[in-house]
Amino acid sequence: MAKKKTQLTDSESEFTRLAEALSKDRRVDDPSVAGAKGFGSKGLKVARKLFAFESKGRLVLKLPADRVQQLASSRQGKPFDPGHGRTMKEWVAIDLAHKALWLTLAHEALEFAARNTSAARSTRPLNQRRKPSSR
Repeated sequence: MAKKKTQLTDSESEFTRLAEALSKDRRVDDPSVAGAKGFGSKGLKVARKLFAFESKGRLVLKLPADRVQQLASSRQGKPFDPGHGRTMKEWVAIDLAHKALWLTLAHEALEFAARNTSAARSTRPLNQRRKPSSR
């Protein structure tokens, strides 16, 4: 029988520290409310939209496609493939070797997510806007 994993990996520990720092921003959803899972990983969300998570020793972030390409060109990141053989144009994976960039890039992802959710809310017709749940 395999032992249960009780210690966090280095990347999970780094992501936990990053999540604690970013969670202080009022735009970041409380993980207990957000149901923060995406691509099979726990992550950070803005308005229930995932923007950052840890996967296989990497930080995965949602950024503009041109920024993803810039990071890939500089070899600081790689376009993210969730496992189906096709990379996603607005998602980048940053290896632990570049952990010095994680917090800065995570802030970029937070800003990108916040802009996109604000724009989506303001362009949705009034009759299609979600009302807060009374649950």
